[in-house]
Amino acid sequence: MDQFTLNLIFVGASFALYIGIAIWARAGSTAEFYAAGRGVHPVTNGMATAADWMSAASFISMAGLIAFTGYDNSTYLMGWTGGYVLLALLLAPYLRKFGKFTVPEFIGDRFYSPTARLVAVISLLVASLTYVIGQMTGVGVAFGRFLEVDNTTGLLIGAVVVFAYAVFGGMKGVTYTQVAQYCVLIAAYTIPAVFISLQLTGNPIPALGLFTDTDSGRPLLETLDLIVTDLGFNAYTAHHGDTFNMLLFTLSLMIGTAGLPHVIMRFFTVPKVSDARWSAGWTLVFIALLYLTAPAVGAMARLNITQQFWPEGTNAEAVSVETIENDPAYDWMATWQQTGLLGWEDKNGDGRIQYYNDAAPAMQDRAAEAGWQGNELVNFNNDILVLANPEIANLPGWVIGLVAAGGLAAALSTAAGLLLAISSAVSMIW
Repeated sequence: MDQFTLNLIFVGASFALYIGIAIWARAGSTAEFYAAGRGVHPVTNGMATAADWMSAASFISMAGLIAFTGYDNSTYLMGWTGGYVLLALLLAPYLRKFGKFTVPEFIGDRFYSPTARLVAVISLLVASLTYVIGQMTGVGVAFGRFLEVDNTTGLLIGAVVVFAYAVFGGMKGVTYTQVAQYCVLIAAYTIPAVFISLQLTGNPIPALGLFTDTDSGRPLLETLDLIVTDLGFNAYTAHHGDTFNMLLFTLSLMIGTAGLPHVIMRFFTVPKVSDARWSAGWTLVFIALLYLTAPAVGAMARLNITQQFWPEGTNAEAVSVETIENDPAYDWMATWQQTGLLGWEDKNGDGRIQYYNDAAPAMQDRAAEAGWQGNELVNFNNDILVLANPEIANLPGWVIGLVAAGGLAAALSTAAGLLLAISSAVSMIW
């Protein structure tokens, strides 16, 4: 069975599952549409909230950010997870205790002010619309590669699917749909990571694989540091920025996470105030399954990509254009090149593609000696890294199809939550 058919089966089956769950759990009242009848168990709500939060940014982009920057981008992990600590301690129980369905309702009643409610509505709309654009962009990227359609067509298909199950089910239907989406996305994220960790280190636990010896006899992170510094890049595990700025950036991410309207809404769905706090705790558990794996995904992908361009090591010659065109191990490059998110160019006409940091002084001397004309990997969009990782590692076709379904699940689950937040805000205007 060819890869396109496998992708179609996985994505189509997941879409059918989401719509089927939404119809089965459709809302039958206003309370069920906005707050799932306040009958969602904390564990279920924690899983749904995790799916609501783990958007295209978490699934598609985060590992790419870590892969090409290293340690410094761990701020995203710390800030986003820290936001749930703020939610559990300072926000969720008190919002649930107030007994309203939406954040603008809470603010309007808490401050006895229609003006405050209107400001809350406007703020919610601006934040949610901006965020949903990012999610649908992720849908376009995933569709563009795996279903071989253009970004606009992919975006429209995703929008129709989200609209269908959000309208059918309301918060009740979306809650149980997000539970299914969490299962899909966590499987799609961890299964390839386990395969790749076994390939590189023999350790089936990706997070521990970072500290396990590779074929070079050194731990994976040490091996990666040596390779990237030899090519003029910063050491992967080194801290290069200002620590105080890193602290402030992490704090801003925590506050931003705690204030996300589509996440706050989830805590209106549990039966009791104490359940809201338990929901936040369970959310952290379910998020941790992905976030503890993300650094390993980023590091291992960076190592795999670098070794693809320098298959014999950085002291040998770079990969040849002929190899890229004829070796099945490089088919992923031709496929992703068609999306416009990956590109390379043989600038010096030597028949090889050099990948290195052409801004590093040490590499400039080496490049001048070797006759290189600059980094010939001219375009590598970070967003393709998680989606392309199974192909780079030459994993089975069914794993690639699962990753396609997982990337779409992450984007669609957040988009559905945002649409509900937007609809509730609009309803507050009248």
